[in-house]
Amino acid sequence: SRNARPQPARDDKVVAAWNGLAIAALAEAGALLDEHDWVRAAIDAAELLVAVHLSDLTTGAELLRVSKDGVAAPTAPGALEDYGDVAEGFLALSAVTGEQRWREYAGRLLATALDQFGDGQGGFFDTPASGETLILRPREIADLAAPCGTSAVAGALLSYGTLMTSATHLDAARSALAGALAFADTAPRFAGWTLAVAEAAADGPREVVIVGEPDDPNRAALHRRALRATTPGLVIAVGDPASAMKDGPFKSRASIDGEAVAFVCRDSVCAAPVTTPQQLLELLATKPQPE
Repeated sequence: SRNARPQPARDDKVVAAWNGLAIAALAEAGALLDEHDWVRAAIDAAELLVAVHLSDLTTGAELLRVSKDGVAAPTAPGALEDYGDVAEGFLALSAVTGEQRWREYAGRLLATALDQFGDGQGGFFDTPASGETLILRPREIADLAAPCGTSAVAGALLSYGTLMTSATHLDAARSALAGALAFADTAPRFAGWTLAVAEAAADGPREVVIVGEPDDPNRAALHRRALRATTPGLVIAVGDPASAMKDGPFKSRASIDGEAVAFVCRDSVCAAPVTTPQQLLELLATKPQPE
């Protein structure tokens, strides 16, 4: 039988970047298709990254690239793609679950990415400044089977900057895109994620902030409608009315007479809040006017 034959070697290491991509895919697909086990798998993978691959979460975030059997390799610091993909995965998980800790972790990862990988001219290197001294620090801008580091971190910066109304993050995302888009003009086949992030930036970027009690069925209906929108790169945050007293996407945004509401914003300019999934769909279907 097959089991009696010599078995091929199995690559069972855990790579941070690949898990970040899987977390985003499982969370978003699970929400779209009502596959709760997929969302649970995304949470489990994220918890493993936090427990094994991340350190210094109280003051920042340092990410290690690979682990095996629950032990991370201390000599393999995270590359730019690891920071970008894991931050993107955490932001997707926050959008689906409403747990704000994932957004906070993403913010800490991006702070480290800006500090350790920026080239001082708006671009990014693939290796950290604190890593091994190289004759030439690499800088990949082609998206192949997975997003390159520059497009991965640009997408995460754009999403986080939109949520937090942070000019620092939005400017960094657009600067990173500027150099990559020049390459996309000549080789669009190798710029898939770069062009997806650029489309999200051109669309606004847009966000939906939903505020309501956790057990309010209308909050769930608004959240479901937002998750199923086809708006490019839509950023979503969902929370309870108490969140309106905090900084971040919920600041100064509250439910109306106890009823769940959704705020739709484009480039930090918000429309009047809506209370029904149909009203939300109509707002999200509005196309931006050419400038």
